[in-house]
Amino acid sequence: MTSRLLVLSVILLAAAPALAQTDFMSLGKKALQSVEGQSGGGGGNASLGAGLSDGEITTGIKDALRVGTQKAVAAVGHAGGFLNDTNVHIPLPGPLAKIKMGLSAIGAGGLAEDLEQRINRAAETAAPLAAGIFGDAVGAMSLQDARGILTGPSDSATQYFKRTTTPQLTQAIKPIVDQSLSNAGAVKSLNTLTTTAKALPLPPSLDLDLGNYVTGKTLDGIFFYLAQQEANIRANPAARTTDALRAVFQ
Repeated sequence: MTSRLLVLSVILLAAAPALAQTDFMSLGKKALQSVEGQSGGGGGNASLGAGLSDGEITTGIKDALRVGTQKAVAAVGHAGGFLNDTNVHIPLPGPLAKIKMGLSAIGAGGLAEDLEQRINRAAETAAPLAAGIFGDAVGAMSLQDARGILTGPSDSATQYFKRTTTPQLTQAIKPIVDQSLSNAGAVKSLNTLTTTAKALPLPPSLDLDLGNYVTGKTLDGIFFYLAQQEANIRANPAARTTDALRAVFQ
């Protein structure tokens, strides 16, 4: 019996460090989960705005949105804003892109390149129109909207604008895009390209609404840079250019 007790004591002593390690690991894991739970988890910003009044929060968020949208529109609404920027450059629509190589084979590749340049020019002309619509959306924002943006994920403002302004932006920008496509010679270029494509061995169907396509891509470009600006304001103190911004995002 004595020998058995001795053996058991040795086994327990040998296992003690491992048992302690297991217990400490378990406690550490629980503590980490507790901290993550308190910080909001999931990429949220629940602690932002703590101690600020409703008015201060709303003013700070509206300042962030005004700064972000103005810079996003400025990033693309100028000559080369779409054409020379690989992040937002508008390629030819799928059916036209597919025949680009075929056109090159018959010495007409320049037609596709010319059209691609013209549709990017049209987007650059139409983009500045978004500024006023964004401004209206900022003015109509509620406290609940502002709090949701402040404490939500890092692209909450961008997603807010997508939800609330896309229909109005599309309706307002589409006629400008159509006119810009015409003024830039894109419609004429498209007709020439379509006629030439008929000479290809297997000409595809080129029945497409170029205006709708360019309008959608114009909005994609604006929202791309809006997301960039929003992330910069949240992460970079130097981007917080007003007192209200600094107070909310400190």
